[in-house]
Amino acid sequence: MSDIAIRVENLSKQYKITAARYRHDTLRDQLMDGLQSVFRWNDRRSTLNPRPSTLDSPPSDTIWALKDVSFEVVQGETLGIIGRNGAGKSTLLKILSRITEPTSGRARIYGRVGSLLEVGTGFDRELTGRENIYLNGAILGMTKREIHRKFDEIVDFSGVEKFIDTPVKRYSSGMYVRLAFAVAAHLEPEILIVDEVLAVGDAAFQGKCLGKMGDVASEGRTVLFVSHNMAAVEYLCHKGITLQDGKLAFSGTAKEAVDYYLHSVDGGEQTCRSHIVDLSKAAGRPSKYCPLLQRLELFTDGGRPVNGSLKVGDSLKAYIYFRLEEPTSTLDATFALDSLFGQRIFHGHSVYEPNRPQGQWIGDHVFVCDIPSLPLAPGQYKIKLSLDVNNSAVDTVEDAARLTIVESDYYGSGKCPRSGVVVLKHHWYLT
Repeated sequence: MSDIAIRVENLSKQYKITAARYRHDTLRDQLMDGLQSVFRWNDRRSTLNPRPSTLDSPPSDTIWALKDVSFEVVQGETLGIIGRNGAGKSTLLKILSRITEPTSGRARIYGRVGSLLEVGTGFDRELTGRENIYLNGAILGMTKREIHRKFDEIVDFSGVEKFIDTPVKRYSSGMYVRLAFAVAAHLEPEILIVDEVLAVGDAAFQGKCLGKMGDVASEGRTVLFVSHNMAAVEYLCHKGITLQDGKLAFSGTAKEAVDYYLHSVDGGEQTCRSHIVDLSKAAGRPSKYCPLLQRLELFTDGGRPVNGSLKVGDSLKAYIYFRLEEPTSTLDATFALDSLFGQRIFHGHSVYEPNRPQGQWIGDHVFVCDIPSLPLAPGQYKIKLSLDVNNSAVDTVEDAARLTIVESDYYGSGKCPRSGVVVLKHHWYLT
């Protein structure tokens, strides 16, 4: 159909756990791989087919990053792709961007693709910013005149004009991403694919990026957007899909996909129906960490257990139980609160405590974080915990529990705000 930009049919990707990583050591390697990819793809209508050699991998040393994923994207549509870390989002975008091939199934792409994935993808670090702009335009099939016409706009948007003739290997990560996004968005791809790399930029630049992606969509081009910022997904995208464990868990409007993610996919974490949370087998712990965090206990005013919710302004005392396998003299902990949209609301760290304990620790201990008043607006918040030894994180639980804040007569007026993040004491005067 002429109005389809992307059609994904039963797409699967299997990786060997012990497989060596592919490397591109030189610009020549990158260009050769790109040229081979061009010959595998049709100019306007591209089909990704499986590589037969990967189908016979034994199951004992393989993992499915994607499994039987199917969906369609209409031309001019903006699709949000959401899911937890490891859900398969980046793998899907790499397949659609022709960086890797599927194990089975296929993806048909109708149009020229511009991608901004991992920091470092698409640029040659030895070349200057100017040279990389022209190189990327040539790879997209643009003439030198077409690239020249867009050049000033790209440089102005990126804000790196003073360094445009400097090799990009000397750029900071923020400069790198700003230029990479400017190139991807301004060189007129018919399909723009953007991963979570916008998190590297500052808030002002992120706002510019969202505005530019909105402009791209309003011009009838197609945008695929991966982000953990649910507010940005709802703002920018018409539709959304939620991936879970490499499978398509939900497809609908962007708001419906976000709601599904927040209440279903991410719902395996424990809510505070009980004031005691078992951390030893928490689902929100990245695999690289050992389960040193054992238990979380939450109490409020008068030592009352937190069972379900707190009122605006209530106190909160968190007892974080942990076990140390080896002696250490440098020990810290984090108790943080995030909104369900992934925004950091509060970051409590024992390093801020002026009377930090000194000594040598091993075995079972408890960190206590005592918050006299929690003036958060009504809503639900995620608790993140972390344990640091020798100034490095040794255990982290990203979504240990959910804390619900409910309305209270915080101001003594019978009214409570329902918007914003914090509720602050303030007074009004009329003169």
